[in-house]
Amino acid sequence: MAEQAGKSGKGPHWWRIFHDKFVVEERYMEPGARRNLYRAAVILIGVGALMFIATLVGVVQSGTAPWGPDEPIRDWLLGTRSETLTGVMIFLAVIFGPIALPIIVLVVTVAWGFAAKHAWRPIVLAAAMLSGVVISQIILQIVRRSRPPVELMLFGADHTFSFPSGHVLGACDFLLVGTFLSFSRRENPRSAVLGFAGAGVGIVLAAVSRLYLGYHWLSDALASLSLALVILGAVIALDTWRTARIPGERITGELSKADAPGD
Repeated sequence: MAEQAGKSGKGPHWWRIFHDKFVVEERYMEPGARRNLYRAAVILIGVGALMFIATLVGVVQSGTAPWGPDEPIRDWLLGTRSETLTGVMIFLAVIFGPIALPIIVLVVTVAWGFAAKHAWRPIVLAAAMLSGVVISQIILQIVRRSRPPVELMLFGADHTFSFPSGHVLGACDFLLVGTFLSFSRRENPRSAVLGFAGAGVGIVLAAVSRLYLGYHWLSDALASLSLALVILGAVIALDTWRTARIPGERITGELSKADAPGD
């Protein structure tokens, strides 16, 4: 009877396959390394929250008008405009936009989920992206900040609210969270440093493209980066709590292949 249930996919065998594939992904690490991950999570959440609050207070006090370096940065970018640079910035805006980026995320998460021994990390990446979308939409409707003048926009008029920038938040979440989830299982710290350096370049390009094209203020992009740091910290804390085990602790599923004995 048990064998028949296992073969039919409706018994304990089916649940075990589901559990090991989608529920757990565990790895061994030293106690100090796990503490460092929790510290990093707390620092990221704290710094991100403080940055966001400071930016939000400044924007609200300005009456949702330009604040701090918003106008000087905008004026400087206006002076750098050229036909070639505009084409590059439009390309970046499309890549990190509301159509292309969700498709990229879907392809990455589905392919990663099928290819990996465990689907925990692609699921977390998708959840982080969705959380960013929900949070940004809520804040947009609460703050209701106007975008820069329509006549400055180079890729069609946009009359929606601008704080925070959805393009920049999506780019930050995808690049930062994706980099952490990809490199957190590797023992070579240099690869993680290079990965986050690449993510930083991508974030700067995404932010500059939105400012250059005339759709956002600098403070919109800073708010998005701040929220992304909070989300990254939350992901690190969640992933560490769910997957990081020190020698002697109970394991509920198969170890990640990268951390299995002998690998």
